[in-house]
Amino acid sequence: MAETRTLEPEEWELWHTWMLAQRLLAREFERGLQRDCGISKAEFSVLVTLWKAPGREMRVGELSESLAWEKSRVSHQLTRMENRGLVEPTQSGAGGRRTGIGLTTKGRELAESAILGHAGNIRRYFLDSLTPEQAAVMRAWSEQVVDRIEPRRGEAANEHVF
Repeated sequence: MAETRTLEPEEWELWHTWMLAQRLLAREFERGLQRDCGISKAEFSVLVTLWKAPGREMRVGELSESLAWEKSRVSHQLTRMENRGLVEPTQSGAGGRRTGIGLTTKGRELAESAILGHAGNIRRYFLDSLTPEQAAVMRAWSEQVVDRIEPRRGEAANEHVF
C-alpha cells in the first residue's frame, strides 16, 4: 500500500484552480442553455440522449441507464418535459402499453437548436482558448482519468458527448 502524503502548496493551488474552472464552465454552460433555449442542463441531457437515439425514441429504462439517473428522477423529468410538449410516450409491446418516450417535433427542433448553441458556448469558453498541443494533452489526460476510474467507459470515450 502506497504511503499517503499531503499535497504541496502548488499542487493544492492547481487542484483549486482546476475545480474553480470546472464550476465556472458548468455555470456558464447552464446559463447559456437557460438564456438561449429556456432549458436546464437536465432537460438538455434528456433531449440530446433522445435526439441521438434511433427514431428519436428510447425505452424509459434505457434512457435512465444512458443518463445514469435513478428511474424516479427520469420519470419526474419526463413528466415535466411532456407537459411542455417536448417529449411524448411511445407505445409498443403487449396491448400498446407505454414503454418508451420520444421527441415531439417541438422537442426535436429544440434539441437541434440547443446542441448548436451549446457547441458555440463550448467553443467560446473552452476550445478557443486552447492551443492544439494543450487540447491534445487535456484529451490524453482526460482519457487516463476515465480509464483509471471507470475502465469500461474508456471504450466509449470516443463517442460524442454533449
